Amino acid sequence: MLRDSASRESLSRGRLNFEGESRFRTCFQRDRDRIVHSSAFRRLKHKTQVFIEHEGDYYRTRMTHSIEVAQVARTVALALGLNETLAEAVALAHDLGHPPFGHAGEETLQRLMEPYGGFDHNAQAIRIVTSLERHYAGFDGLNLTWETLEGIAKHNGPMLGDIPYALAEYNRRHDLELGAHASLEAQVAAVADDLAYCSHDLHDGLRAGLFSTDELADLPLLGECFADVDSLHPGLDRSRRQHEALRRFFGLMVEDLIAESSSRLAELAPDSPTDVRRAGKPMVRFSGSFQERKRVIREFLLDRMYRAPEVLEMRRHVKKTIEALFPTFMARTELLPEQWHRDVEAAGGETAVARIVADYISGMTDRFALQEHRRLCG
Repeated sequence: MLRDSASRESLSRGRLNFEGESRFRTCFQRDRDRIVHSSAFRRLKHKTQVFIEHEGDYYRTRMTHSIEVAQVARTVALALGLNETLAEAVALAHDLGHPPFGHAGEETLQRLMEPYGGFDHNAQAIRIVTSLERHYAGFDGLNLTWETLEGIAKHNGPMLGDIPYALAEYNRRHDLELGAHASLEAQVAAVADDLAYCSHDLHDGLRAGLFSTDELADLPLLGECFADVDSLHPGLDRSRRQHEALRRFFGLMVEDLIAESSSRLAELAPDSPTDVRRAGKPMVRFSGSFQERKRVIREFLLDRMYRAPEVLEMRRHVKKTIEALFPTFMARTELLPEQWHRDVEAAGGETAVARIVADYISGMTDRFALQEHRRLCG
């Protein structure tokens, strides 16, 4: 049963372009299905999480990460009495705007786009689902509900100060109340993202040989998990021992998140989604003590994984790829595919052209960006 502060399909603020309701699916289910069937979601299969997509078949990509985030979001939303489908839809869409090569690609594109309004992956996700997906006869984009769009735009918190141009452009047509907090379901998706990548980066770092099991066992929380496994399953082989310990760590994170969020909701007692948006602070969070111990693990990953020499070397390489592609397309827009070239011809001024070029590059997969770099730049 949904709590009073959960989002309800029957009270949805609807879609920018009116559509009749489905006889078989709720409005949030339709949102989720449109996201899954979008071209942008399919491209996540070949986009970097930490390791470049082609470096190994077992490492996470943006798509597998998004699926894991959605699984966590469904679990937490159900436990808290929230709308499971809305949380899942936001989770599946939260990374649609990421360019190729992960954060290295985003940092590079942001720097190149500074003279033209900048680049932000959350804002780009909104641009994708409201404009760049062009498959439906009656509208551009996916025509998602207000609640799903709100969750994509500000699941990480209110948007204060300068609003990225892609988001500001859409918000002028369809007010997403950017200065307020998002729904509880969007907050769940945001923390599920944090939980999922903390867990799977440990898996991927071990597989890549960037650190050892013994080093993980010296960290808070993880040490307890390894000790539990050794007590229950003495002599377990290395692979199973790692999996069992990290599975327990994953469970501890989920349990703490549900317990702390339940406590906050009981204390604040919001009566509606509107109360949640006006609360002035997030309600879905880890406990303070757990957050501190998790911070130590994040610092370990930052030092041993994200700043590992081999990872930094690949980041330098892929940054050069985007640094070469952007000015090439800006100088020779005829190299863009036909539809994109038509958009350039209809655009007015250099800034509009730069935004189209950024749209095109950000939509590339890792492998396509590398192929285009070889083809156009040698």
